[in-house]
Amino acid sequence: MEPEKSNSEAQTPETEQAPADALSRTPEELEQEQAASAAAGEPSAKSGEPEEKKISPFKKFFRKVNLYILIFVLLSAIAGAYTIVSYLNSQKEAPEASIEGQALTTEALKQLANTDASVGSTSHTLNIQGSVVINGQTLARGNLNVAGNIQSGGSLTAPSVTVSGAANLGQAQINSLQVATNTAVQGSTTLRDLNVAGASSFSGPLTASQITASRLILSGNAVLEVPNHLRFTGPTPSRSVNSSVLGSGGSASINGSDTSGTININTGNNPTPGCFSQITFSKRFSAQPRVLVSPVGSGAGLTQYYVNRSETGFSICTNNAAPANQTFAFDYFVSG
Repeated sequence: MEPEKSNSEAQTPETEQAPADALSRTPEELEQEQAASAAAGEPSAKSGEPEEKKISPFKKFFRKVNLYILIFVLLSAIAGAYTIVSYLNSQKEAPEASIEGQALTTEALKQLANTDASVGSTSHTLNIQGSVVINGQTLARGNLNVAGNIQSGGSLTAPSVTVSGAANLGQAQINSLQVATNTAVQGSTTLRDLNVAGASSFSGPLTASQITASRLILSGNAVLEVPNHLRFTGPTPSRSVNSSVLGSGGSASINGSDTSGTININTGNNPTPGCFSQITFSKRFSAQPRVLVSPVGSGAGLTQYYVNRSETGFSICTNNAAPANQTFAFDYFVSG
């Protein structure tokens, strides 16, 4: 039998015992030994230290990549997917609304002719292939769209009518007509009363039985042609008589308006030089007017007459005594 080993030899195997010179070497010598073993392909772990664990490639990647960058990339991917889905949905054509149709039978038409009946619902369409004659009134609660022409045998009553295109009216009676833009009338137009608040322009001839205007202005090389008689109407101006100039029993009268008229003179006995009569206008002129006087009769021709004028009126005077017991006249024309 082999002799038993000592307790110290049983507890410490040769493999676990440190080399005899491990403690006697310096740190510099240990580093040189590790470098030599690394160059020879041997593990560089120190004796007595556990070997380092290998790091996973995924862990190395996540250590290098920032967490905020990952969040940004995730949000960008979600936004891109939403944009693509929205674009694809916008390219799709909207489905057309389909209205369910229902054909009317002969029995249904007879029922409509004799009684009040409701056919279909708001989603149905009534298609009538032939003509329709409605003896009573027809009420459309919604909009009425007519694809063809509308012909009315009677009167058409509507609170308002809007025509987007051309409208041909054989005869129309309008109580009040307001035109916002230009109006062109190709044919003849008969107007009972025409009130124009603004300016009016007529490029062609204007024919009217009577025109009343507060002011008539001819511009440019305009020509006023009056083929018939020209008459100036208006209130008759007032007159005052100088009896001493007319002579004893003499008189004077006036017939006309502020614009034109005639002054009739009847002299008496012993007339004297001076003014026969003073004429006062019905409406004062803004400036001194022009007065044209022409004698009528031989008695007026024997006088040396002259005119005094002002904005309020004029008078006919003579430098010599008029012939006694004579009847004559003076015509006048006044312009402003």
